[in-house]
Amino acid sequence: MTRLSYIDYHTCGEPVRIVTSGYPALTGAGILDKRRQAREQHDHLRRAMMLEPRGHDGMYGVIPVAASHPDAAFGVLFTHNEGYSTMCGHATIALGRYAIEQGLVEASEPVTRFAIEAPCGLVRLACEVKGSQGNWKVGNVSFESVPAFVEARDLVVSVPAIGDVVTDIAYGGAYYCILPASRFGLDLMQTPVEKIVAAAGALTDQVRASRRITHPTEPDLGFLYGTIVTDEAGPGEDSFNLCVFAERQIDRSPTGSGVTARMALDHAKGLIPAGQSRRIRSITGGTFIGKVIGPVDFPAAGAVTVEVGGRGHLSGEGSFVIEADDPLGHGFALPKRFAEIVG
Repeated sequence: MTRLSYIDYHTCGEPVRIVTSGYPALTGAGILDKRRQAREQHDHLRRAMMLEPRGHDGMYGVIPVAASHPDAAFGVLFTHNEGYSTMCGHATIALGRYAIEQGLVEASEPVTRFAIEAPCGLVRLACEVKGSQGNWKVGNVSFESVPAFVEARDLVVSVPAIGDVVTDIAYGGAYYCILPASRFGLDLMQTPVEKIVAAAGALTDQVRASRRITHPTEPDLGFLYGTIVTDEAGPGEDSFNLCVFAERQIDRSPTGSGVTARMALDHAKGLIPAGQSRRIRSITGGTFIGKVIGPVDFPAAGAVTVEVGGRGHLSGEGSFVIEADDPLGHGFALPKRFAEIVG
């Protein structure tokens, strides 16, 4: 019998399941080595924690690991229904609470600062803190992104059953197509969500199949993670978006790496200057605040650092068991047709 313990948080409704014990120690030299090791040797544990019967198709998780970067308090691997993310802002916000409340970092009022190592690089956090040792209360958490930049502008993609769609691609720790719903002939606020998800997923699939994305410094980061569908709000207004990532998973939060990418894109277009904040809201109404801090030295044109802030909430803790003779013990996703389970 395998036992895995966890603490659950959520950020704007998007879950953050943090493994606290039972996961094997990863021995890779660097964070990307550990990510590959987790994927190749222990993926059954990701499935067990993320998928049914313990999770669901929208579950999201964190595996804390030893950091290889000297400035990081610890390292993290991010998990979801299909695999392993390279960056996750909503989880980073929850990790600010987790690290302070579990004593992983030394806390002090009014703001505690530390860094974590994500697969995309070093991410620096600033956490609002009140209280005293053993009784800290964490409020808003913000993070400074890895270098964010635009990969492509006004890319025309021929999407089956939809037609030609014009999209931008930007990087905020992960790569996203970013476009208003109107380019699909849809309305973000009025169209049924399943239609938006289908359109976004079709665009992601087509870009993955037709365009090679190469990260400037790390080959493991060079892939399209998902599509962010926006409203028509102007740059000085609050804006809603829906992020569809991995295998058509819907982010309940505004998507921290996605807000990073959106801010970098709008800055590159001249719509938002450095230092101007913008509120981005999600399908739950949850809000992140994004702000371009300024340019950064990085081998990608127009790269900037972006600050994103929000708040996480504790939602539970416990442990899972996996019985050796349980045929579904390592998780399952519902098939689309019964024929998939035959044989």
